[in-house]
Amino acid sequence: MEGQVSFGRFSGGTLSSHDQVARALGVDILAGTFPPGAKLPPEAEILARFGISRTVLREAFKTLTAKGLIVSKTRVGTTVLDSAHWNFFDADILEWKISQGFDLAFVRDLADIRRSIEATGAASAAERRSSADIAEMRRCIERMNAATANAHAFALADLDFHKAVGRASGNVLIRSLAAVIETALLASFRMSSPVREADEHEASVAGHHRIVDAIEAGDAEGAAAAMRAIIGHGVARIERGINAPVV
Repeated sequence: MEGQVSFGRFSGGTLSSHDQVARALGVDILAGTFPPGAKLPPEAEILARFGISRTVLREAFKTLTAKGLIVSKTRVGTTVLDSAHWNFFDADILEWKISQGFDLAFVRDLADIRRSIEATGAASAAERRSSADIAEMRRCIERMNAATANAHAFALADLDFHKAVGRASGNVLIRSLAAVIETALLASFRMSSPVREADEHEASVAGHHRIVDAIEAGDAEGAAAAMRAIIGHGVARIERGINAPVV
């Protein structure tokens, strides 16, 4: 359907058997089907549910353990850990959380993190950017501007823009948090893409122009402010979508 984002994570890709099992169990855990402190079903029950081998299940459990979701002990079983142990900076956990539907409080939490991280990144980019960085950002904006009726194309161009700012910052830690940015953008576009309204599309493109203009001018404070503004604009769009009356 035109104007609707219908993909999972932007990066896509085919999941292996153990990744599919890890995802299914991970979604169940995040949804509260298996709350913190609960035991996962016996191994035989899980094997029957998915029609998999013990080797596949073992690999799935390794994945969930590494993400801080579960702990397995001999003669005790597999227990769901408290959410304080869950790594919400993990790309998979973020995607599993968003896949369950929109939690406005969580979207706002993501936005708070982005305002802190990406505003700092934009300010650093204003001090460290190269001409190649600026050219890449402007190419991304050109793609966004051209995507007047294609939400998927707009989303990919927007993500590439924010990644380009991260690279221009020269901060390896900011670049490593791309999963947070990707998931936040995905949440935004699933709820309400700017391409669905001409005014929203124009405002989003203009907001990104202000970011790169400030970065190119070496205006660290202006770049940070423009980045915070564009993130706030996205959150406001989600809130309007959630609060819109059902027709």
